Amino acid sequence: MGPRIQLIHAMTASQGPTHKAFLSLWPEANLVDLVDSSLATDLAKLAGTRNFPRSSLAEAFSKRMATLVSYSVETGADAVLFTCSAFGAAIEEARLGVDIPVLKPDEAMILRALHLCKSSVCRIGGLATFKPTIPSLTSELEVAVENSSICPEITLRYVPHALEQLNKGNKLEHDRLIIDASTTMTNLDVLLLAQFSMSSTRDAISQASSCEVLASPTEAVLQLKSMLS
Repeated sequence: MGPRIQLIHAMTASQGPTHKAFLSLWPEANLVDLVDSSLATDLAKLAGTRNFPRSSLAEAFSKRMATLVSYSVETGADAVLFTCSAFGAAIEEARLGVDIPVLKPDEAMILRALHLCKSSVCRIGGLATFKPTIPSLTSELEVAVENSSICPEITLRYVPHALEQLNKGNKLEHDRLIIDASTTMTNLDVLLLAQFSMSSTRDAISQASSCEVLASPTEAVLQLKSMLS
């Protein structure tokens, strides 16, 4: 049996795409799921509060993330992968001093996007179906760019109603809304699909697009596999 990977989900919709990516790319990994759906609902409530600062959002969730990471370490995890893309700053804080790899959802995908940029200036687009992901992904990209020689032009867009449709069981409509939104993202070098639950649309978008399309689960699995090899 391969290394024990603790998957921490804020949405049940992330489980299927994550397991599918591991099965395809790293079937030997021993996956353990932990779902705390209150993370997403609580973040949505706080993010909707007028003038609630981003720093306070990170502070409000960093202790909760640290508790989840500690639990993972205590139960024998060799690595931790968070699958909800809206908690980057909180995860960054929670993983300080932890001896095993703790990967943020879009971390590997962002690094891959910067690697794919062929010039000092490139165009990176991103789509998200969970609105609080937009400011989190923006911050993640800004930090990554600071540590590189790339100066990308970044365009991020929220896809309204898609996640609502997925939660109602209307996956086809969820996918259609994302694919339609992707057609408005033109003249890009790389397009990021921020939510793990969006990965099912990657192939359809790639076929209709001239840019590279990246999905979070694929890049995260490949990076973890490389780190633990």
